[in-house]
Parts: sequence; structure tokens; C-alpha cells
Amino acid sequence: MTKVVFFADKSGLFGFEISGHSTESCKDIDGKIVCSAVSSAAYMAVNTVSEVIGDRYDSEISDGFMRIIVKDISESSRKVLEGLRLHISELSKQYDSRITTTTEV
Repeated sequence: MTKVVFFADKSGLFGFEISGHSTESCKDIDGKIVCSAVSSAAYMAVNTVSEVIGDRYDSEISDGFMRIIVKDISESSRKVLEGLRLHISELSKQYDSRITTTTEV
């Protein structure tokens, strides 16, 4: 199961952490599709925050794990992270046995 945690303060989201895999086995095509969708959305969000908007971030990335904390976050980057949360939330409704989402304040 893929677990996605969004980090928020009083002004909104400022980061996220994704851990685990959505696959049940190496032949699990649906799980591979879900993992790919989550991973692609996360990388798009991070690239938009850093390369398009220009906000800096700290990261920790390894197999099955991604943690991003945006430093001195702009309102534009907060909106990108809200978009990511909406996207992941909708995926979790469709694939509830494969993705969980929470928000930590």
C-alpha cells in the first residue's frame, strides 16, 4: 500500500511524504499503474514548485520513499501542493485498497 502524508501549517500545505508501493506482486499491473500515477504526479508537483515557480525545497528520495519540504513557500507552490493532494485523494477513492492519504498539521 502507498501511504501519502501531506504536511500543513496555519497557512496551508508545505510538503508531503510518500512511502510504500501499490503493488501486491511483480505481476500486479493495476498496482504498477497506481504507483506510476502517484510517482508521476509527485515529480510533476516538485518540478513545478522548483523549476517553474522557483521555490527551494529539502528532499529525501529512495526506492518507495519521497519526502519533500518546501522552504519559504510561496502561495503559488501551496496551490500546486493542493492540486497534488486533490489528485492523490481522487486516486485513493478509485484505488482505496492501494493508497491512503492523511494531512498532518
